[in-house]
Amino acid sequence: MTDVRIKSAAKALPEFERLTSEILPFVPLWLHGEPDRLIRKAVKIFEGAGVDKRYGIMDAETVFTASSFEDRNRIYAREVKKLGEEVLSKTLAKADWEAESLDYLITVSCTGIMIPSLDAYLVNALSLRGDVCRLPVTEMGCAAGISGLIYAYHFLKANPGKRAAVIAVESPAATFQFSDHSMANIISAAIFGDGASCVLMSSEPEAQGPKILGEGMYHFPNTTHLMGFDLTNSGLKMILDPAVPETISEHFYPMLGPFLAKQNKELEDLKHLIFHPGGRKIVQTVSELFKGQEANLDDTREVLRCYGNMSSATVLYVLERFLERNITPGELGLLLSFGPGFTAQRILLEF
Repeated sequence: MTDVRIKSAAKALPEFERLTSEILPFVPLWLHGEPDRLIRKAVKIFEGAGVDKRYGIMDAETVFTASSFEDRNRIYAREVKKLGEEVLSKTLAKADWEAESLDYLITVSCTGIMIPSLDAYLVNALSLRGDVCRLPVTEMGCAAGISGLIYAYHFLKANPGKRAAVIAVESPAATFQFSDHSMANIISAAIFGDGASCVLMSSEPEAQGPKILGEGMYHFPNTTHLMGFDLTNSGLKMILDPAVPETISEHFYPMLGPFLAKQNKELEDLKHLIFHPGGRKIVQTVSELFKGQEANLDDTREVLRCYGNMSSATVLYVLERFLERNITPGELGLLLSFGPGFTAQRILLEF
């Protein structure tokens, strides 16, 4: 029987760094002409988002300036190549792996458009093997970090003795809509940041690291309207329905109970919760659902506080924190994220 294990994870941060307190003065300027009550509410949303700091591929002045979809996407394409190369090189060095040892290369992003996709550039930049199998994962939003791990798991499970890299590089700043003063855009601006992460996985017999016991996707019925992007002439316009937390609560046990039961496990068996910090309200919702359990969302909150929601990359930042700990062998962890579809992505780990 082939085991698939997570070998290592690392992150890369964009050039620009801003405290939320430094961003607040831009909010009234951006919303100039709107009623004072909306501006005051927007400032409070930024202050209460649970994000103290974030990083970006553009400085705040550029983000809060009207520009074309073409200009922002050009910056996105330029910067994700840099971040992708940096984070893959960093993670390979951390694992003491050579770039040419990779058999599968999966790249994840939903905040810009590139053809060829990022993985093609990484093949050249790091001199990967000419027969490396590439898979770009797009249009899956915040859930896609775990989606990439699930796809890598299936590749590796079917092919013993192989190695895979999953790289998530996102820039929600590149999707910011200057002319959109909707609540969805205000909330997304308040919680999002840019970042990159890489996870290395292996099906080699001698591989070390947490073992994947099970994985799966859960698709919430008739919920495609809850979250996503609307492609407009000015770029990717955020869709964010306020019913998301309620929908998660309604489906939480059907989504998780049968999944754990397949592995003969229960909620109480989970010692570690590696959850995507989608935003303060979603974190609060899931925290309540795990109330009384040993598994908690302390690391999720800390990643949100230090980096913001970086879409698909964020849950991998949380995973990295767990991989750097001395966790008791045999303890279980749950990787969990939600995204457009509406969907939940789940992986059960044994440390």
